[in-house]
Amino acid sequence: MPPRGSRGPLPPLLLMWALAACAARASEITFELPDNAKQCFYEEIAQGTKCTLEFQVITGGHYDVDCRLEDPDGVVLYKEMKKQYDSFTFTASRNGTYKFCFSNEFSTFTHKTVYFDFQVGEDPPLFPSENRVTALTQMESACVSIHEALKSVIDYQTHFRLREAQGRSRAEDLNTRVAYWSIGEAIILLVVSIGQVFLLKSFFSDKRTTTTRVGS
Repeated sequence: MPPRGSRGPLPPLLLMWALAACAARASEITFELPDNAKQCFYEEIAQGTKCTLEFQVITGGHYDVDCRLEDPDGVVLYKEMKKQYDSFTFTASRNGTYKFCFSNEFSTFTHKTVYFDFQVGEDPPLFPSENRVTALTQMESACVSIHEALKSVIDYQTHFRLREAQGRSRAEDLNTRVAYWSIGEAIILLVVSIGQVFLLKSFFSDKRTTTTRVGS
């Protein structure tokens, strides 16, 4: 009997899900990158591990940023300048701390909002093939199909959220510009109207003065 307060051993299916979650690591972060700034992140990776870096600029300026990825020896594995979005996959050549940086140093007054997803390792199969004599059952095959479908749904939801955030930012920026343009037009219209009033007033005043002089 397990001690009081413990839940006992996990069911086989839950145990497989827990092992799958621990085998692969993924970091998804959205952060603010000020102008003339550089932000770096570090990840400890074992040799032979397959990794994928995906990033996208959500808001700010022309929606571009510099990205650089280095191995523990400082060798540049990936470098792109002024990219809006990109994806890069590599296999770690040695153990150590890998470094990837996002730079907005080329921008003098606009800050950016950057999203990145850094995946380390691959998801193991839900039902390992070793030590198995029989093929997958119908329920196990259904579980694998559902797992793959859910992964695709999560990816689509993430990209749709990014597009929605980027579209909202552009719409708000356009709304601000339209508001400023409308205010400018209103001020110009007011100035022109007042100028026309004073111009007409001075014109009739000069005409009256000229008529009075002629009559006298």
